[in-house]
Amino acid sequence: MTDSPPRIAIFADVQNIYYTTRQAYQRSLDYRKLWRLLVAEGEIVMATAYAIHRGDESQLKFQQALKNIGFTVRLKPYIQRSDGSAKGDWDVGIAIDVMEQARAVDRIVLLSGDGDFDLLLEKVKMNYQVQADVYGVPALTANSLITSASHFYPINEDLLI
Repeated sequence: MTDSPPRIAIFADVQNIYYTTRQAYQRSLDYRKLWRLLVAEGEIVMATAYAIHRGDESQLKFQQALKNIGFTVRLKPYIQRSDGSAKGDWDVGIAIDVMEQARAVDRIVLLSGDGDFDLLLEKVKMNYQVQADVYGVPALTANSLITSASHFYPINEDLLI
């Protein structure tokens, strides 16, 4: 009798990963390479990329590329406020989806450096005995998120395009 491979759910905070890899490396995460790495470690049963919809051509191509890899892409409209500030993050949506999926998987993989997710990871580890891993840019990932993760995997040159 062989053990079945771990069931993995991936949650990609696209804006966070885009801006942190740009700031640190002036490059982008290679989502295809990361996918291949994770497929080698288990069965990806769910993968969602959370992004902001601005409607520009390069963004639409990127979103299609994510879909071709195997991600479900969830979009929120980009909102420009009258004071010039912008709104558009998926923190609550990601948190809800992680909580809903945690009971059905062995491993949560969060792509983000956002410290707001630290309590979420603590909660799913405690309530569902799930492994909660984080991929983030080391210098731009909140220490609280690194500490709350089961494992922190640095996004570095090996995972960039």
